[in-house]
Amino acid sequence: MRLSGRIVLVTGAAGGIGRAVALCFAGEGAVVVVSDINAAGCSETLELIEGAGGSGCSLLADVMHESAIRLLYRQIMDRFGKLDSVVNIAGGDCEPAADVEEIDYVRMSANLDLNLKSCILSCREAARVMKPQGFGRIVNMSSLVYRGSPNQFSYSAAKGGIYAFTRSLALSLGCYGITVNALAPALVEVPAFVRALGPERWEMLRKDCAGRYPLGRVATPDDVARCALFLASDDAAFITGQILEISGGARL
Repeated sequence: MRLSGRIVLVTGAAGGIGRAVALCFAGEGAVVVVSDINAAGCSETLELIEGAGGSGCSLLADVMHESAIRLLYRQIMDRFGKLDSVVNIAGGDCEPAADVEEIDYVRMSANLDLNLKSCILSCREAARVMKPQGFGRIVNMSSLVYRGSPNQFSYSAAKGGIYAFTRSLALSLGCYGITVNALAPALVEVPAFVRALGPERWEMLRKDCAGRYPLGRVATPDDVARCALFLASDDAAFITGQILEISGGARL
């Protein structure tokens, strides 16, 4: 098992991608701290982990608040005394399909808080833990829209910021044995997104994207989880400051 005995934090663990990451890591022997604002979703993820023979715990946190992130890390250290890996999955688009003239300050701020600031603060707390250990693996969630998107202005800016921050953090923490990388998926089929769009709109979007991706399909949460596992494992011990596009060849 590639992560045997390691303590891993996964934020956004109640969602489709976060849950897939948590299950994947637990299957490789990690003790997984599943965290989300959704208590019921966290409990369900933990039940799935334990039902598959894995181990972990659930700690609620609203990552849009600095105090909650501080408390989350303090609880982890009080319970385990170390933290080997962090996978910052929590996020989402708070201002989808907005014309540039209609960018809303409140929704724009929410996008930056939820996606970029939460990641920066989580990484700050992770660095405080991992530097004295002389070891750590940090995996951040960007998106293929870090390259730009015509109707996702603040979300793209946040995801681009994650990439820039990831590179900066990798430069800073490499001498402590800590790697920092980011994931950039294209469209991923997650239940929450399918529900939000409705089955008909989702199917239209899925077919449109699949028709443009060279591999002919959209991503699954497991596609993302396996890439996160690679970056958090010793297989990627000499990889840092990179953004791994999980895109089926989109935007080549």
